[in-house]
Amino acid sequence: MLPSVAIVGRPNVGKSMLFNRIIGERVSITDETPGLTRDRLYAKAEWLGRYFNVIDTGGIDFDDAPFMHEIKHQSEIAIEEADVILFVVDIQAGITEADSYIARILYKANKPVILVANKADNVESTEHIYEFYSLGIGDPMPVSSIHGIGMGDMLDTLVKALPEVAPDPYEPDTIKMCLIGRPNVGKSSLMNTMLGENRVIVSEIAGTTRDSIDSQFSLDDQKYVVIDTAGLRKRGKVYENAEKYSVLRAMSAIERSDVCLILIDAETGIIEQDKKIAGYADEAFKAVVIVVNKWDTVAKDTRTMNRWEENIRAHFQYLSHAPVIFLSAKTKARLHTLFPVVRDVFESYTKKVQTSVLNDVLSDAIAMNPPKTHQGGIIKVYYATQVGTRPPAFILFVNNTEWLHFSYERYIKNKLREAFGFQGTPIKILLRKRD
Repeated sequence: MLPSVAIVGRPNVGKSMLFNRIIGERVSITDETPGLTRDRLYAKAEWLGRYFNVIDTGGIDFDDAPFMHEIKHQSEIAIEEADVILFVVDIQAGITEADSYIARILYKANKPVILVANKADNVESTEHIYEFYSLGIGDPMPVSSIHGIGMGDMLDTLVKALPEVAPDPYEPDTIKMCLIGRPNVGKSSLMNTMLGENRVIVSEIAGTTRDSIDSQFSLDDQKYVVIDTAGLRKRGKVYENAEKYSVLRAMSAIERSDVCLILIDAETGIIEQDKKIAGYADEAFKAVVIVVNKWDTVAKDTRTMNRWEENIRAHFQYLSHAPVIFLSAKTKARLHTLFPVVRDVFESYTKKVQTSVLNDVLSDAIAMNPPKTHQGGIIKVYYATQVGTRPPAFILFVNNTEWLHFSYERYIKNKLREAFGFQGTPIKILLRKRD
């Protein structure tokens, strides 16, 4: 599990801009309106070879302004979950009462805190930096998240404060599964059925499970770990403190897993939130099995299953490689179909391909369908080799990395699937220019 870094501070000090600068993408909404960032955003970042998760929070304040109560709790949860805290202040505005209030909260956190004096856009703006020593947090580090000034020094300090990544406690051939889905879709029921015992409270009340629980078991000489996560609620409809905490736990569970079982409720059908939840697993490059639960409640004819799968393929086009399973956790109907598919998906997720065979397949694919001109040139692939598993990752040595069209990359991935299977697993294609 990667260490986590929480960015905290009062509203309008530039937390979201700093978040975007650290992860290198414009993900978080930035606006001059205090309190606009109402929910945490999560992303993976890297500096000097160290990977970590970054949590963007809303501002902490004690006024009765809209959302301030929720944002305060939200940030406290992030502080509790984080390994390192970036406390952001506005170097141009100087210390405010809210800054002092947040500092008192951080005293209780007993976590490494880095004081980030943001908006140090020029020399004049750093004249008042010394007053921030009175917060008692440590040396303030002047940065400009807009211009990138001071970011290298700040990230160097951050990386030094990160804890070492704990080794995986499970054997390499253990299949780690994660159950994800919106509340009341039957995750806890499926986990109980898998284990053959009631280890998790099952309730008709949506959102009963508050935390992630690891349970180990063996089946047909294969070792498994199943991670049951709290239900993921739609952003903007998550009001309860513990519910917000559960979303962060769910993201951690996805990260620790090999195979994500995405549960869909057969009673209510596919909704927009199902696609967003599935997107978390896809963005994390995890193997995926789509599980349609409560299949016992569906009126069936000879084409019901086919219609359901066609509908799933239409809604989850980015998961065309994911197998679909229909079962009932409650009645155990068709449960026997799940584990053979999970084993196959895990095998694909960890599969290694012989280099000579890989290049033969790639050469044949290119010969059958040569690439077209893109960005002013035609890409030429000289050589390919696999550089990783979980998921399978391949480097293609090419004449120009800018000349690969996304549609042709998709074609290459499809040909690799045809040749090697790769059921249920994403495939990474990396490009290197050959000197």
